[in-house]
Amino acid sequence: MLFDKIHQFNFPTTIRFGAGAVKELPAYLQKNNLKAPLIVTDPTIAQLPFFKRIVEDLKAKNILVEVFSNIHKNPVKSDVYKGGDAWDAKNRDSIIGIGGGAALDVARAIVLRVNHREDLFKYDDLIGGDVYVTNDVPHFITIPTTSGTGSEVGRSAIIADDETHQKKILFSPKLMAKIVFADPELTMDLPPFITAATGMDALTHNMEAYLAKNFHPMCDGIALEGISLIKDSLERATNNPDLESRSKMLMASMMGAIAFQKGLGVVHSLAHPLSSLLDTHHGLANAVNIPYGMQFNIAGFEDRFRKIARTLELKDETGDAVVKYLFDLNTKVHIPHKLTAIGVKKEHIETLADLAFADFAHPNNPKPVSRADFKQLYLSAL
Repeated sequence: MLFDKIHQFNFPTTIRFGAGAVKELPAYLQKNNLKAPLIVTDPTIAQLPFFKRIVEDLKAKNILVEVFSNIHKNPVKSDVYKGGDAWDAKNRDSIIGIGGGAALDVARAIVLRVNHREDLFKYDDLIGGDVYVTNDVPHFITIPTTSGTGSEVGRSAIIADDETHQKKILFSPKLMAKIVFADPELTMDLPPFITAATGMDALTHNMEAYLAKNFHPMCDGIALEGISLIKDSLERATNNPDLESRSKMLMASMMGAIAFQKGLGVVHSLAHPLSSLLDTHHGLANAVNIPYGMQFNIAGFEDRFRKIARTLELKDETGDAVVKYLFDLNTKVHIPHKLTAIGVKKEHIETLADLAFADFAHPNNPKPVSRADFKQLYLSAL
């Protein structure tokens, strides 16, 4: 992978990848006659110097920028409705999502909301709501600032109900970005915790996609290469970052998001309730749970774990060696091994098990997961 130039490839979204890619944004908007974008980001990024530079560069080209950043770190329906109001009030012509998974999910859901004004969750993919996504959507651009969710190349958004906390999937091929500006320089100043948590999220996407029960050999190949890139770069990106490690993590993150169209699994179903019930960072929730979820999946799928171990270049090509690698990697990037370290208490377990069993991810796990299994997994990780 070359790091000193900007590359373009399509999968199928057009991706401009490389250091400095974001500087192409003003010219792209002008070329497409877009003069009034709504930029969707989160409250933290909205205050950072690189974000202010992006806004200033756009204003210098007489592009009328409106910023919407009033979102939760685990997005809820009301965030999307407020963003839709911002679109209406300011007469926008395009949407630019800048940030990690939360900002990009909200941006994509606003893209849907603009011309689809029935209850947002009517469009929930899990109840076949994608058939109602029939109208045009605004021009949509994504700019990732973390290397975790890979939402920039996705076609779905995960949004939770404000009251029940249950997560819904808004899906349609119409929701893919027209172009991604994937600039690893935007990730250079990420703090170690965010680098580690989002990086473990990317690793979870790639591993779970590879193990998912659906047949998709192309996703399998992408997932294994994503795992290899993370093996080479996450520890360095967390503890001693350079452009190479940041570039590899950004690429691996996009690869994970492409691969998980095949499906996810038990780890994500363990993680989602932690975010909705306890507001745990999604990447951190995956990071703590992934060794336990992978241990659960070994029996019956030894061949798959052998290939993962080989990709990780482990001497012992077994599932147990993969689990040990995951615990060791968490230690190296300063992620705790137990749920108690991130605020989970024994009294949370029953509710967490209910939410996990109701979650959308585990039906694609290579083996079935019962509510009793989820309870036992939480207790093992406690």
